[in-house]
Amino acid sequence: MRPMCGRFTNAVPFEVLSGHVNAELIEISYYDRPRYNIAPTQQVPCIRLGDEKAWEVELLRWGLVPSWADDLKIGYKLINARSETVDQKPSFRTAFKRRRCLVVADGWYEWQAAGGAKQPYHLHFADRRPFGFAGLWERWSKGDGDPIDTCTIITTSACEETASVHDRMPVIVPPDEYVAWLDPEFADYEHLKELLQPWSQGGIVATRVSTRVNVPKNEGPESI
Repeated sequence: MRPMCGRFTNAVPFEVLSGHVNAELIEISYYDRPRYNIAPTQQVPCIRLGDEKAWEVELLRWGLVPSWADDLKIGYKLINARSETVDQKPSFRTAFKRRRCLVVADGWYEWQAAGGAKQPYHLHFADRRPFGFAGLWERWSKGDGDPIDTCTIITTSACEETASVHDRMPVIVPPDEYVAWLDPEFADYEHLKELLQPWSQGGIVATRVSTRVNVPKNEGPESI
């Protein structure tokens, strides 16, 4: 069974993203080309608060690996965190308090069961604007190797526009809550939990797309 949320897109140029959120681009090579079929374990763009207290866009490996984990492979099972239990599960609860991030996207894929097959859909805002999934990050190191920063995407119940495709969706953080979500010193956890709701501001559309997105190596605008 394909995980939810297990694929997403980020085809917006950095100039467009920087107009949406004031962040410094650290990993500029990522924006050399648009991404139309981002899959788990790949490097994904995340906004987090840097050492200078400024927002930074950096690449993190998708699939959270807790600092106490023995093996990097645990990340395959932790690409998503359920909003209902994110503050309780040992894999996520510390990151929820101190290491929150925004995973930058402009859409995501879900597969709708149709008879014996599954039809993929691309879910996005009608105006194709970028947005931030609610994410968590961790830093993992083992032996003498370099530390690896990893992330997960928090999911919740589907909103009205997406419920016919899948019963869950990634949490989209409203832009006016970015400051609270990214600040590790913000400790009103009840408020943060209240943000982990289905999107309620409308504007999301579901576009039927080709099954080429079933294969992660298939990139390009044909996917959407």
